[in-house]
Amino acid sequence: MAAEEQKLNSVTVENLQEQDLAEADHIFRLAFGTFIGVPDPASFHQGADYVRTRWTADPAAAFAAKVQGKLVGTNFATNWGSVGFFGPLTIHPDYWDRGVGKRLIEPVVDLFSRWGVKQAGLYTFAQSQKHVALYQKFGFWPRFLTAIMSLRVDSAAGAVRELQTYSELSPDAREQALEYCCELTNQVYEGLDVSREVRAITNQNLGETVLVWDDSRLVGFAACHCGEGSEAGPDVCYVKFAAVRPSTNGPDASGNFNRLLSACETLAARRGLARVLAGVNTARTEAYQQMMRRGFKTEMQGVAMHSPNEPGYSQPGVFVLDDWR
Repeated sequence: MAAEEQKLNSVTVENLQEQDLAEADHIFRLAFGTFIGVPDPASFHQGADYVRTRWTADPAAAFAAKVQGKLVGTNFATNWGSVGFFGPLTIHPDYWDRGVGKRLIEPVVDLFSRWGVKQAGLYTFAQSQKHVALYQKFGFWPRFLTAIMSLRVDSAAGAVRELQTYSELSPDAREQALEYCCELTNQVYEGLDVSREVRAITNQNLGETVLVWDDSRLVGFAACHCGEGSEAGPDVCYVKFAAVRPSTNGPDASGNFNRLLSACETLAARRGLARVLAGVNTARTEAYQQMMRRGFKTEMQGVAMHSPNEPGYSQPGVFVLDDWR
């Protein structure tokens, strides 16, 4: 116990500062690349940006761990209204097993409490008992696998399909569309609100949000990162979050989900991107199966961990794409 306390006492945690972003980005790549076994760990996910984008979106939700003034790890919290998740949580390999992860989770859990989060979660490596055990100490419990799936883009899709995007709307129409998005996600899960993601994509020029309508009624939307400098990386359209309006008769939701997937592929084709990448929790059985029928293939998978240990919006009949990475 004394040795454990000594490890923790040597670590200080504060908000991540702009001058540390380059080093934080290096640690992010080095940590994941080392764990996964990439030959050149520092080249992991080259061209994608998970650090500056999240810090810019909410600097107060970005945390840095330091040992004697040296940056050794970071963690980022995301506020989706009644839902919150954290990550990527990354620590320099030289400081693994020294209590840094625990120290970086503590302020995030406190932040979730202040935000009034009802469903907190994270994505982690299902095969790593060490990761799972650490998060269980904070009340997060493993549930279903989350599949990160990709689809090769048909370049012809950009020419034959209509597409409406958030950026093409007037300022007043954008605010109205955001209200519709919030109303839709509130039907998916009470209090779920991803308007911060939509605004971040627009403000940071990270990609685009596509909108699917039934006459004047919004029935689906997808907040997408596109290409280098975003969370997608080169040649990729990454669906950070997508949802369709729930319906009491499943075929409506299923049909609208198919339209939304088509809209994402159209966006990718018009941007000249080669792949659509999206995460889906496999507890959302119909959504997962429909993606497979569309030709999506699983590239990797992890486990979603929830606090409290409840399904939230990851359950059958829910047509939502996200992965909490």
